[in-house]
Amino acid sequence: MAQLPPVPLSVLDLAPVADGVSTTDALRATISVAQQADELGYTRFWVAEHHNMTGIASSAPAVLIGAIAGATERIRVGSGGVMLPNHAPLAIAEQFGTLASLYPGRIDLGLGRAPGSDGLTAAALRRTTDLQADHFPEELGELACFLADDFPADHPFARVKAVPAGDLQPPLWLLGSSTFSAELAGMLGLPFAFAHHFSGTNTLPALAKYRESFREGGLLTKPYAMVTVNTVCAPTDEEADRLALPGALSFLRLRQGNPGRMPTPEQAAAYPWTPREQQFVLERRAGQAIGSPDTVRRQLAQLLDATEADELMITAQVYDVDDRRRSLSLVRELFADAPLGLQQG
Repeated sequence: MAQLPPVPLSVLDLAPVADGVSTTDALRATISVAQQADELGYTRFWVAEHHNMTGIASSAPAVLIGAIAGATERIRVGSGGVMLPNHAPLAIAEQFGTLASLYPGRIDLGLGRAPGSDGLTAAALRRTTDLQADHFPEELGELACFLADDFPADHPFARVKAVPAGDLQPPLWLLGSSTFSAELAGMLGLPFAFAHHFSGTNTLPALAKYRESFREGGLLTKPYAMVTVNTVCAPTDEEADRLALPGALSFLRLRQGNPGRMPTPEQAAAYPWTPREQQFVLERRAGQAIGSPDTVRRQLAQLLDATEADELMITAQVYDVDDRRRSLSLVRELFADAPLGLQQG
């Protein structure tokens, strides 16, 4: 039987809005899943920023993080991530400085450089069409200075204070699905989270680039990489396949430019899949962990062996919250020897 290394185990949640479910119920479901993750000893619980998507309710990560942190006791809570091009760095610094002051030692600030939405929505968020990814390093530097209250004396914003900020600043993570953020995270000595659940094509090249470019001087003295993987665990392979199909259809519709609420398993099974769409789902599934506990154990062991990840973050896009909670419990049982509770960084 494949052995799983005792790496810290965490959760990424998108606050999925299922067909026939209100956004209020979807957000409450995410909070209940976070509470369970806290009880089971997961290390961190992150929520992702998406906009103009009726099937995802986590459009305001800082607000949702505050609700989750207030409803849990030990688990780290953070963003996976906040899309920096959508926001002024000062606004993010003040939001997360406030969260870090309210929940000391429990807040993470994961940052991405993609808008996470279409161009029109991104422009509506920032009131500008100048949202180039090339600005990310500069805006990241601004954000770090606001959080630490440590601008150079000659900087234009040297007299601007983010309040709260300073001693309780949350640790920064860089997120990505390519080598750009991986290299930047390495150069800045920051922890790096790779979105393997979104695209597994660049996983190994990005992690290699991160480790190769790593320099001390940031938060870390050595590289720390986390990999996020879509994981649906059920008592049997057949049941896991059935539960995972709505998430596959939702992702297909997103890629087709037609995002919507997550369908039921019955609706996904009845969908008239074309051969090309079926091939798309099969190719994407190659990098996921879907099946019975034995199957998921083998798939996650292979992923961890290939990536040598320091931490594993799982995400489950399934219709029913009870199935999400069961999957969370089954996966935690597979990592019985993994560290429990809070991890630094």
